[in-house]
Amino acid sequence: MGRKKTFELVQTAIPRGTKSIWMHVASLGEFEQGLPLLEQLRLQYPDHKLLLSFFSPSGYEVKKNTSAADVVVYLPMDTHSNASRFLDLVNPSLAIFVKYEIWPNYLHQLKKRNVPTILVSAIFSNRQIFFKPFGGFMRNSLKSFSHFFIQNETSKTLLASIGFTNSTLSGDTRFDRVHEILKRDNRLDFMEQFKGTQPCFVAGSTWPEDEKILVDYINSSDHDLKFVLAPHKIKPEHIERLMGSISKKTICYSNMGNHPLSDYDVLIIDTIGLLTQIYSYANVAYVGGGFATGLHNTLEPAVYGIPVLIGPHFKGFKEAEDLVELKGIIPISTSKEFALALDQLITDADFLEKTGKINATYILQNVGATPLIMQHIAHLL
Repeated sequence: MGRKKTFELVQTAIPRGTKSIWMHVASLGEFEQGLPLLEQLRLQYPDHKLLLSFFSPSGYEVKKNTSAADVVVYLPMDTHSNASRFLDLVNPSLAIFVKYEIWPNYLHQLKKRNVPTILVSAIFSNRQIFFKPFGGFMRNSLKSFSHFFIQNETSKTLLASIGFTNSTLSGDTRFDRVHEILKRDNRLDFMEQFKGTQPCFVAGSTWPEDEKILVDYINSSDHDLKFVLAPHKIKPEHIERLMGSISKKTICYSNMGNHPLSDYDVLIIDTIGLLTQIYSYANVAYVGGGFATGLHNTLEPAVYGIPVLIGPHFKGFKEAEDLVELKGIIPISTSKEFALALDQLITDADFLEKTGKINATYILQNVGATPLIMQHIAHLL
């Protein structure tokens, strides 16, 4: 239903003759990568309307009201007629695709209209169709990009192997995004009250597989430690089950009211939009999804220079792979491994500090993709 409204929304938001820049992302992760660019485009090209399109309903529904763009829409399905109609309405001065969004009909129309088109925070692997003998059609689509800004040397080498040398090793714009978090006011009054002067463990974007291990530890731990759980699913029935499984004094964000939060051991965050700030209160963080569903964002807690624990499945998440190798992120597979890792971090101040510094340093070493891309855009507009 949402895709049917796209043309009407675009027509209203971008009157004929208006300058525009179009960015397309798949879902929330790619939105986070595109956001530093959107913010800079807003500052440097205020005479252009910014159009943001999503492919995924989960991304669109969460960010459809973002102020980062002038209009946010679903991307109509990739047909010749949709692509032609969409670009007739948008008439962009520049098109930006994020990470690995390759839509042949849209790209063909952009090339036909001589619209500069770039792929940012791109990452390629030899498993992709572009690098297979039968991938000629999709390889041809890559010719529509005027430039590729890529995350790693492997991607650069793979592109060169099929004849594309118009690439720059820029890294991932998400590092710029998370580094900006440090410049914000992350203070939360309820966290000040809850944590007080005690150490705090924050588990973000957790799933039931994560929560079983976390709850086992919470119930058996005798450390003077505050626990914050921010589940990925916040439906009342799930929150109720989670609360019922914890034997320590527990309160939900939605029920805080005038309760003296310092009296509670566990705080469950049954709302969205606060996790990034809550991480700033953590001495140690856990990021969920590494047992079944796909690992969530490890950079958000890592930027605060704290150790991060995750589940065992992190392959394909470059920053997690890097930080596991560097030993700033500690993967665990069982309740026992989790308890051993967290106990060591809580009781060994030097180990805690050393592990956290690895994460902060890694992020600092990887910022800078956004200004590099903006430099290139300045030559295109």
